[in-house]
Amino acid sequence: MLILASSSPRRKELLAQIGCKFVCRPSSCEELTFRDEPNPQKLVMQNAILKAKASVDNHHKDEIILGSDTVVALDNKIYGKPKDDNDAFCMLKNLSGKTHQVCTGIALIKNGKIFSDVCTTDVTMKNLSDEEILNYIKTKEPQDKAGAYAIQGLASIFIEKINGCYFNVVGLPLNCLYNLCKKADVDL
Repeated sequence: MLILASSSPRRKELLAQIGCKFVCRPSSCEELTFRDEPNPQKLVMQNAILKAKASVDNHHKDEIILGSDTVVALDNKIYGKPKDDNDAFCMLKNLSGKTHQVCTGIALIKNGKIFSDVCTTDVTMKNLSDEEILNYIKTKEPQDKAGAYAIQGLASIFIEKINGCYFNVVGLPLNCLYNLCKKADVDL
């Protein structure tokens, strides 16, 4: 059985959507930040591995652990989850009218061996007025989302185009996960 090292509702929904049997065991590890690793792909990869390792139960060696981490990157700046409404406003203002990258690292641990990969998707957001940003923030949807928006939610109307995996932007690149599972000889 797969152990999801996350409490993310979006990741749970995506795994359930593909019929995966799993249980959640959220990790409680200290995540790296852009100060530790300025490269977004390396950052999410390292955090995904840290989360997976933190969820390993030494009494159950046969468990398969899935860790993941998602960030938004633009102009050499990494955006995680906003600290507050003001932080969300600044993030959305910076992303407005530009193409940014959403990077998700995934790591599987099976029998002590680590399998990992990174998926990057380009997302173009329309120009947003301050009023649009403030109205969106009032919904509280941005609060627990990397980059302060949910492509599958109310912010979907702000997205002009994406190039890459949609599910990556939601929080778990399903095709990337499937390919990693095949490599690790894991049935989803």
